[in-house]
Amino acid sequence: MEAILAERSIVLATLAGIPKRDRADVEQAVFVGAWSAIRRGKYRPDPKDEPRAALRKWLHGIAWRQASHYFESAWVRRAILHAEPLGLLRGVVGPSLDAQIEARDLLRAIERLEPRHQEILLTVDAPSTLAAYAAQRGMSQGTAASRLRIARAMLALKLRRWRR
Repeated sequence: MEAILAERSIVLATLAGIPKRDRADVEQAVFVGAWSAIRRGKYRPDPKDEPRAALRKWLHGIAWRQASHYFESAWVRRAILHAEPLGLLRGVVGPSLDAQIEARDLLRAIERLEPRHQEILLTVDAPSTLAAYAAQRGMSQGTAASRLRIARAMLALKLRRWRR
């Protein structure tokens, strides 16, 4: 293992294109893979080659393959840049910019509805159930559900008209 670790420079040179935040992980995968391959008898250098040169070529090949696996991994290919990366570090993740714009459009459309439709639509987001809403107003659950359906249809109509 000492001989493998002594050739760390060739591995780091091969992994130079990998971001620093992930380079140590990929480097570890290279060394674990190399050690595992040696234990399984997969390291069979050409007897004509100088031993150190053969080991360096072999480690370069392992590092090259690990780097390609890294770049082809789904995590790297689907990494999405965030508008507020420091918010992610603090664990505070807000809605996306598209979601904020969509929410503002929706609130403007709700604002243009009649007050009775606004009330029933905003009740859906309340912690109480639709049955509790109906009981508070002395109406049946079916009536409350019907009013909700009508309010949703009116909201959809407003959104369609506004987005044209």
